Formats: sequence, C-alpha cells, structure tokens
Amino acid sequence: MRFIDLLRMSVSNLFKRKVRTVLTVLGVVIGVASIVVMVSLGLGLNKATMEQISDYASLTAITVSEPWNQEGGEQDKKRLDDEFINDIMQMPYVVGVDPYLSVDILARYGTYEGYIRLQGTTLSALDDMNIDVGEGTLPQEDAGELQLFFGNMVLADFYSVTGGGGGYWETNELPDIDLMNDSILYILDRDAYYNSQGGGTDENGKPYKKPKKHLLTTAGVAAGGMDEYHPYSWNTYCDINELIPVLKKEFKGRAIPGQPTTSKGKPYKEIFYSQLIVNVDEMEHVAEVTQMITDLGYEAYNDAEWIESQQQQLGMIQAVLGGIGAVSLFVAAIGITNTMMMSIYERTKEIGVMKVLGCDMGNICTLFLLEAGFIGFLGGIVGLILSFTLSGTINYLVRQSQDMEMESISYIPLWLVLLSMAFAVLVGMVAGFFPARRAMKLSPLAAIRNE
Repeated sequence: MRFIDLLRMSVSNLFKRKVRTVLTVLGVVIGVASIVVMVSLGLGLNKATMEQISDYASLTAITVSEPWNQEGGEQDKKRLDDEFINDIMQMPYVVGVDPYLSVDILARYGTYEGYIRLQGTTLSALDDMNIDVGEGTLPQEDAGELQLFFGNMVLADFYSVTGGGGGYWETNELPDIDLMNDSILYILDRDAYYNSQGGGTDENGKPYKKPKKHLLTTAGVAAGGMDEYHPYSWNTYCDINELIPVLKKEFKGRAIPGQPTTSKGKPYKEIFYSQLIVNVDEMEHVAEVTQMITDLGYEAYNDAEWIESQQQQLGMIQAVLGGIGAVSLFVAAIGITNTMMMSIYERTKEIGVMKVLGCDMGNICTLFLLEAGFIGFLGGIVGLILSFTLSGTINYLVRQSQDMEMESISYIPLWLVLLSMAFAVLVGMVAGFFPARRAMKLSPLAAIRNE
C-alpha cells in the first residue's frame, strides 16, 4: 500500500472520531505550549540578563591595576606604563589594551563648584563602552583640543558655595547649569586653588599663586537622568592623548596629582596610568589571561567567574522550567496512547479484515503510527500558535510594569520552534508505537469474529 494511501486513511480515521481526536490534540497543545513557554522564559531571562551584564561590563575585559601594599624601593614597584602595555600585547589572546588616567579637577560656574573625576582614555575605548549619547557627540579624533564628555549624573556633583544653597543631595534639585552651552571654568590644580584661597604661603614663604582656569569644550553629555545609572554616569571622559600634554604643561616641573615621585620627590618623565583595560578575543580565554597578568605581580579582575556563576544559575532555572513543561507533554503522550488503544479496540474487525486480505504488517503499524504522529503534528502547530500568543502577552505585561527593567522576558528562537514541532511529532509516534505493535499481533480470525 502506498504511503499516501496510508496517510489518507489515518487522517480519515481520526476525523471519524472528532471529539476524541480534538481532546487528544488539546492535550498535546497544552503540553507543547507549556514546554515552549517555560523554555522561552528561561531563554528570555538568560538573554535579558546577559544583555544587562554586557551593558555594565564587557564580557571579555580584564581590569588591571597596580599591586596593593607594594614593598621595596620606588624603582622596584610595579607600574602601569607603556612598557607594561607592550608586554601585555605580547600575551596570547590579547587583542588590545586601553589605558585610563584618572585626575580629580574642579569645575566652576557662577556660584557653583563641582568635583569632577576626569577619566582620560582612548577614543576606541569610549566607542566600546556603548554610551547612550544624549547631546553632542563623544570626543572627536584630531580635535586639536581637550574635549569633555559628561556622564548623565555629573551635575549632581555641583553645589552652591554661597547662600547655603547646597547641591542635589540637599535640595533634590539639579543646579541650573547647561553642560553643553555654559562657559564652565576648570581648575586642574585643585591644591593650588584652595591654598591660594586661604591666603597662605609656600615652603619658600611666598604666597600661593592662583592656578590657571581653563575654558574647555564640551563634546557631549550622556543620555539619562538621575535614576538611570550606568558605569559611566558619574565620570567625565576625554581623549587621553589630549589630556596628557595639558597636564604636563599645567604641572611643569611638578608631579601630576596621583602620579608617583622619585625618592627625591621629583616627577617621572613617563606617565603611569591609573588602570588598564585588557581586551581578550573570547570569553573562554579571559581566566587564562587574567592568571598570566596576576603571575606578573599585578592586580587583575574580570567578571567572567561571576558571569559563569550567573549562567549556571540561569541554566538551572531553565532546566526546572523546561521540566515543568515536559510533565505536561508527558501527560499528553499518555492521552495519545489511550486514544490509540481505544481506536484499536474499536477497529479490531477492520484490522482482521486487512490481515486476511494480505495487508502487510508494516503497513498496519505505519497506519497507526501516522495517526499518532498526525495528532502530535496538529497539536504542535496549534501549541506553537498558543505559545507565541502567550509569549507576546507576557512580554507586553513586562513592558507595562514599571517595576521591571527588562523589555521582554520570553524569547522563542527558531531552533525552539523546530525542535518543539519535531518533539511533538516524535512524542505522538512513540506514544502510538505500543498500540501499533498490539494491532500487528492480533490474530486475523479472532479479530474478524470480534464484534
């Protein structure tokens, strides 16, 4: 008997018993929808979590700093300089190193003063931070001047120095300062500024000189308000290649704040960086590179171990959710088995006639397997439609909730769609296997005599 004939017969037999078929298909629908939605919740939670992690930290970045509590002479201390950067670049799996130079400066505008943490780094590092720019742009290459980019919370560091006005943390109001357009003065030498304000004298008995006030260009400001924290929110960034010459000119013959000095108190010619960000080619190599840097005596930190632990926890949650859905599908498989067994009991005479007429045993088995597989297929289709509907509803409710930071928590990839369909058909055919075997073993004469 041709396969198409067997398929036509199996579909026809199912539609002869519409109510039973519908109820059995409904069980598969519930099972498929349950397992798909449950797995999608696990996948969506994992996807949303990893996206949030990647927003706050690079998955392939290592933060390197000088070792704590260094002993010995100044010449023996480990520093973050260009020579060390070259050494790191020779390590396997390292694709780049971004130096950071942190300097605390003072900003003045009208009656307001602000403490600014100025972070100089490479322009490529700024691009890699994926900063959401609200106004302006990031510092531009070959600008020919020191350009500043402000985090979205920097304004909270400004406070009024007169009238007891205070700052944001006292008044809960941001100062009336337009970082993009107002002419803000910046003082790089804060110690000299405060010493000159006090009217004191230096070690030579001379009055402290007032430091130079710089009028710097604002390239841009990050998007967001005081309730939208990001790793860059509190910092002000600039091109390190523009910052270093300005600092050297400002502190000519003196040590730049935060820079070490020789045993005689003299500044070094080279610049020592505050920290380095080492970029690795793949997340799997982060731990190895971190260990190599640590073996050199430096402090090295990465988020890989924490991320791995998060993934393990999410994997357990996903497995639990998938198990809950699998239970529903198992119940549906029992329903298919019951339906096929009832069908065999009702069609015993028909099976006997087919055998007497010489119908191949394999055809009889295939006939019942096709019926069971068709139930699984139909239930899988409807179950997927229901799954997408439920998934969309869940994501809509999540987006409407003000307490949820995630835009979606249910994610159904293409592979889950294909796998669920194949699994539904497979479950149906497996559930129909034993009833099919029983149909094959029926005695033809006994089946014919059965009424």
